[in-house]
Amino acid sequence: MLNDSEKNKRRIALVGAGNVATSLALALQNAGETIVAVWSRSNESAMLLGKRLECSFTTEVELLPDADIVIITVTDTALPAVARDVAKHYPKALVVHTAGSIPMSLLYESGFKYYGVFYPMQTFSKARIVDFSTVSLFVEACNKEALEMLKSLAGKLTDKVYSVTSEQRRYLHLAAVFACNFVNASYSMAAELLEQNGLPFDAMLPLIDETARKVHNLQPRDAQTGPAQRGDNTVMSQQRELLDEDFRRVYDIMSEYIQKNRHI
Repeated sequence: MLNDSEKNKRRIALVGAGNVATSLALALQNAGETIVAVWSRSNESAMLLGKRLECSFTTEVELLPDADIVIITVTDTALPAVARDVAKHYPKALVVHTAGSIPMSLLYESGFKYYGVFYPMQTFSKARIVDFSTVSLFVEACNKEALEMLKSLAGKLTDKVYSVTSEQRRYLHLAAVFACNFVNASYSMAAELLEQNGLPFDAMLPLIDETARKVHNLQPRDAQTGPAQRGDNTVMSQQRELLDEDFRRVYDIMSEYIQKNRHI
């Protein structure tokens, strides 16, 4: 394992150039790490991120340079095939993936001897670079040496570093789907209702912001408000009449959950 004086000399290769790779690479670079290359199946994606990082880029795994750490940030569907290709080229590097629901054992099955997981639990978009100091990072590794290296690397980005198992990470990712993906889908539904009635989505932003702030101090169950929480069936009935079948189905499921768990 590299000692403290060598930490800034780690050479990192990125396999993937999408949403996660973009924010993660910039955070690592800003933390003093050396990004030596970017790979992507898309030449345009590889080129855009490579130029942004001022490093080499390629669409051929075998053309990637030597690296101490290889971070695979491709989709869950592409991960098995990409990992097998990377294993042929990097038999000795510490290789990690960033997926929430894929077990670490996939890397062992792909042929790696030195491997782990580097999972940042955050929503990423290329157009909005994430401040990694606010991100929770979950790590897992094949042995103590690899785990310490990943903790060291993660610690340069955030103080929210956790060591978890693949099974625990599955539940983290599932919880994130509820807390992020489903919530954003609700924003989209709200935006559609507002647009249909000539109202701006911007009007929702103070409400959205306060809802998020509340759960920093309250348990989500204690922060719940609204007609279902109050048991106001008259309002709920009136609101249901305004919705089409798809929206009404979501409304009913969520309202039923809230009512079953409400504080009286």
